[in-house]
Amino acid sequence: MTETASTTGRTHLPRPIPPDVVAVLRTRDDAGRRTVAFVDREGGAPLRCCLRRSEPGETIALVSYAPLRRWAALHGAEPGAYDEQGPVFVHGRDCPGPAGGELPFTGAHRTVRRYSAAGHILGGELVADGDIGRAFRDAFDDPDVALVHVRAVEYGCFLYEVRRDSAGTPQCFDTP
Repeated sequence: MTETASTTGRTHLPRPIPPDVVAVLRTRDDAGRRTVAFVDREGGAPLRCCLRRSEPGETIALVSYAPLRRWAALHGAEPGAYDEQGPVFVHGRDCPGPAGGELPFTGAHRTVRRYSAAGHILGGELVADGDIGRAFRDAFDDPDVALVHVRAVEYGCFLYEVRRDSAGTPQCFDTP
């Protein structure tokens, strides 16, 4: 089954960690540690560079990432105490990026955290599998929400974000 977060023919666009940021993280992570890549023998690690699970035998790295800090630096925001960093998997070498069209890492409960343009948390919601489209719609119905982070419930790790564009519209793509 293909799952998307659709609201009237529009699907919210999950954003991976940008390639230029992944390139930096492959050397030194946001905690200042040197990155060490390894061969993933089992596969299944949620890769934030291409928003898919790793395949057995791929070279990956586990790095510390501060998504709100990086977003805030681009937008002149000061997240203060809301600046968190945590573990994420990325490819250890170049990555082609997301293949497109589907929401990643479905099949489990998720937390959707809402953030303001100042980088402050506005709330969060525990979302059952299949309800994430409603959670995005509810979040972006609030004009004060600039972006949302989707996180894994079981570990609390950042999975991906959805943003508003520069005109204040949630970033979406058309669904057939």
